[in-house]
Parts: sequence; C-alpha cells; structure tokens
Amino acid sequence: MTVDVPLLLDLLGVFFFAVSGSLLAARKGFDLIGSVLLGSMAGLGGGVIRDVILHQGPPAAYSHPIYLVPSLAASALVYFTVKNVQRSGWLLFTFDAGGLALFCVTGTLKALAAGMNPVAGILLGVTTAVGGGILRDITANEVPSVFDPKDLYAIPAFIGAALATGLWHLGWLNLATGSAAAVVVFMLRMLSLHFGWHGPLAARSWTPRRAVRS
Repeated sequence: MTVDVPLLLDLLGVFFFAVSGSLLAARKGFDLIGSVLLGSMAGLGGGVIRDVILHQGPPAAYSHPIYLVPSLAASALVYFTVKNVQRSGWLLFTFDAGGLALFCVTGTLKALAAGMNPVAGILLGVTTAVGGGILRDITANEVPSVFDPKDLYAIPAFIGAALATGLWHLGWLNLATGSAAAVVVFMLRMLSLHFGWHGPLAARSWTPRRAVRS
C-alpha cells in the first residue's frame, strides 16, 4: 500500500490548525458547532486560498471529504480533553505553530509542482500558512497573529517556504528534509513566543507593550 505523503502532511496541518481554532472557540465561549466551524475555518482556510489561486479545479477541501475529518476530530479532542480553557493559551500557540510549519512547506511544494516560479512559490506557501489563522482570528475578534508585533509569525513561514523551495530545486526534497524544514519553522515560532523575539516595527521609535500570555 502506497502512502500519499503530501496528502498526509496536508491533513496533519489541517488538524493542527483546527485544534487551534477549536481552542480559541472554547476560550471565547462558543458552542460545539461554533468550535467545529472555527476549527474548520482555521484548518481549511489557507488551503482553500492556495487552491483558488492555483486554478486547479475545486479546492481540495471541497472535492475530498476526508479534509473534514481532521476538523471534526480536533473539535472532539478539545471538547473531551481540555479541562481548563483559560490556561490553554500555550496549547493553542503550539498547535498553531505546528499548522504554520506544515502548511508553509506543503503550500510551497504544491505551488512549485503546479509550475510556479520560486518567488511565487514562496509567497503562496506563506499565504497558505497564514491564511487560515487570519480567518480564525478575525472571526473570533482577535488581532491576527501575523500582525502581532510581539513575536514572529510570517518570518518563520518565509524561512520554511524558502527552505522547501531550495530543497526542491536542488533535488534534495524528501520526507526527511521536508519534515526538517517544518521543524525549523516550528522551533523558530515557539522560541519567538518564549523569548519575545519580534521583527522591526513600522515605526522605529515605538515599543510595543509586552502582552501577558496565559
């Protein structure tokens, strides 16, 4: 039996982002249906944007029902396992970082396989990685993480997409190297949260107040 590795990684990315969406729904006091919808929006949003841009027929999320399974599983996992919603902040950030890491790699590879040039491939990989999170945060009335000045979000995604592009063109891309690129993104994201790393601000003279994370 052959395993469709890109599909498996895509579904895993959907699950990670969907868990982050369901956790945010729980923190906001949404009901179970709201959890499923917000988790689905987070998990599927970036991939839908990617597939629409690539013009390869209906987005995979709508043409392959299996894409709904991770979102439903994520909502069930949060419903049955999370005991203290207000203390689940780092869990939300961890799953969000996992989804970001996987999607920036899989989104880039799908773009390159469709014939996009390296720059366009990197941009679409980043769009895939941040798209679902933006939809999730806006829907839940939160400042999207990609615009939060207190840590790094898009920069790790750009690094991961660039690594995937380089591996692709060198002919070194395989499951191990692709996974290593995703691990780099995940570690950068988590380290930025821990140490408060951030990129240059729009106004050099302004210093953001450090948010208290639960």
